[in-house]
Amino acid sequence: MTATRASIFTPVLIGGSMILLINFALRASFGVFQIPIGQEFGWPRAEFSLAIAIQNLAWGIGQPIFGALGERWGDRWSIIIGAFLYSAGLILTAYATDPATMQLLEVMVGFGIAGTGFGVILAVIGRAASDENRSLALGIATAAGSAGQVFGAPLAEMLLIWYSWQSVFVIFGVMVLACLFFLPLLGGGKPASKSEIEESLGSVLRRAFTDPSYLMIFAGFFSCGYQLAFITAHFPAMITEMCGPIAPGGMLAGLGITTTSALGAAAISLIGLANIGGAIFAGWLGKRYTKKYLLAGIYTLRTIAGAVFILMPITPASVVVFSLVMGALWLATVPLTSGLVAYMYGLRYMGTLYGFVFLSHQLGSFLGVWLGGKMYDAYGDYTLVWWVGVGVGAFSALIHLPVREAPAAPRAVAA
Repeated sequence: MTATRASIFTPVLIGGSMILLINFALRASFGVFQIPIGQEFGWPRAEFSLAIAIQNLAWGIGQPIFGALGERWGDRWSIIIGAFLYSAGLILTAYATDPATMQLLEVMVGFGIAGTGFGVILAVIGRAASDENRSLALGIATAAGSAGQVFGAPLAEMLLIWYSWQSVFVIFGVMVLACLFFLPLLGGGKPASKSEIEESLGSVLRRAFTDPSYLMIFAGFFSCGYQLAFITAHFPAMITEMCGPIAPGGMLAGLGITTTSALGAAAISLIGLANIGGAIFAGWLGKRYTKKYLLAGIYTLRTIAGAVFILMPITPASVVVFSLVMGALWLATVPLTSGLVAYMYGLRYMGTLYGFVFLSHQLGSFLGVWLGGKMYDAYGDYTLVWWVGVGVGAFSALIHLPVREAPAAPRAVAA
C-alpha cells in the first residue's frame, strides 16, 4: 500500500494539482459577479452572460492549441503563456465599462484558462503516471480543481464586501500568477523527439475524427459543459432570486449564511467540496470498471438530480442537498473521459486529443451560459433553460453506451 501511494503522489501530480486548484478557484467565482456588474452598469443579464459564454468558448478553442503547443515545445511554455494571458485578461476586464469590451477581453481570459487548465495539466500528469495508477492520478488532479472551487466563490463574495468588483478582478489577476511557482515540480516538460514519434499528429487526428467512438465521446462531453457552466455562472444569481428565505435560527444562519446571496456563493463551494471525493472516487472506479458505463451512469444521475430539484420548491435545504449531490457528480466525468481518450489513443498526443473533446465541453459551456442569460431576460427566471440541461444530460447518458472502449489500432506507417 505504501509503495502504491509513493508512486501516485509524485512531484508532477502535486505541482499539477496546485495549478489546477488556483485556476479553478478563480474560474468558479465568476457567477458571483453576475449581479454586481449588472447592477452597476444596468446591463441585461444576457450581456455579462455572453462575456462568460465567450470565455468558455475561447477556453475550448484554446485547449487543443495549448495541448499541441505543449507536445511540440514543452508543457512549461503552455502554462507560462496561459498564466500571463489569464492574469492580463482579468486585470484589463476591471477597466471595461461596456459589454463589447468585456466580452472581447474574456477571450484572453478563456485562452489563459486553457493554458493552465485540464487539457495541459492532465496530459502532463497522465504521461507521468504509471498505467496502473493513471486513472486515480487523473481523479486526484481533477479533485484539486474542485478544491479550488470550494473557496473561490466564497472568497469573491467576501472580497466584494470590502472592495469593488473591479478591485477583486485585479486581486485575482495577481493571484493567478502563483501558478508559475509550481512549474519546477513538473520537470523539464521536454517533448518527445521525432525519432520517438511513430505516427504523426495529423494521422492520429484523422483516425480519431473518423472513429465513431471518439465522436460519441466528443458529443457526450457537450452536456457536461452545458450543465457545469450554467450552474457556475447562473446558480448563485438563481438562488439569490428564487430561493426561499433562510431561517434566522437555523443551521445555515449559525454558519454565517444569512442571505440568499451568501447561500449562492456557498452552493458553488459545496459543489466543489463534494466533488473532491466524487472525482477521486470516479478515478478509482475507472481503474476497475468500464469507463463508458461509469460515464453513462454519472449523466443519468445528473439528469435525475436536475429534474427533481426544479420540480420541487427551491428552499435553502433543497439547495444544499442538490449542491452536494451534483457536486459528487460534478467533475467525475473528467478523469473518466480523459482516461478513456488516453486508453484508446495513447499518451503521446493526449493533450491535443483530449483538447478537442474538451472543445465540445466548452461549446456546451457557451450555450449553457449564454442561453441562461437570454432566457432569463425573456422569461424572468431560469426554469426553461434548466430543463434544457436535464435533456442534454439524458442525451449524454445514452450516447456513451455504444462507445467501443478498446485501444484504437494505429495505421501502418509507410517504410
